[in-house]
Order: sequence, then C-alpha cells, then structure tokens
Amino acid sequence: MPGYKKPFRRQNRFFSRPKDCQFCTDKNVNLDYKNTDLLRRLITEEGKIRPRRQTGTCARHQRAVAGEIKRARHVALLPYTGQYWEEGR
Repeated sequence: MPGYKKPFRRQNRFFSRPKDCQFCTDKNVNLDYKNTDLLRRLITEEGKIRPRRQTGTCARHQRAVAGEIKRARHVALLPYTGQYWEEGR
C-alpha cells in the first residue's frame, strides 16, 4: 500500500542469559549447613532466602539450599533476621 508505514517496533537490546546452577555445574561444592560462607551468599541482608531467579539455582538445589539454611538457623549458625549481620563480625 502506498503511504503505509510499519509501526515502530523497539529492538530488545538486552536479553537475559540463562543461569546455570552452580551446584549442578560444580560437583565439588559441598552444600552443608556448616558451610555458612556459602549460605550467607544465598540470603538477603534482611535474612530472607534469595529466590531462584536471583541465585540461578535449579529447583532441586533450591529446595536443598532452603533446607540447609533452615537447619543452620536452628543450630544458631545463621540469624533468622538480618539485624545481627554486622554485630557478629
């Protein structure tokens, strides 16, 4: 058709790279409740467990991470809230 212009479509420049589960790719990573350095990276500053879309873990390992974090909290290796992060160091 003469005079017809296609509607302007935005080019999506950024795309999210699919994250690989760090526990599936590296079999040497020990997921244990006593490994508090690893578990602290999977918790927010408020003390909440980070979701899968932030950590990039698969569903199986996310369930295992949540269980180990809860076990470490119960044994008092990790705090339930984030207000004690700076006091313990």
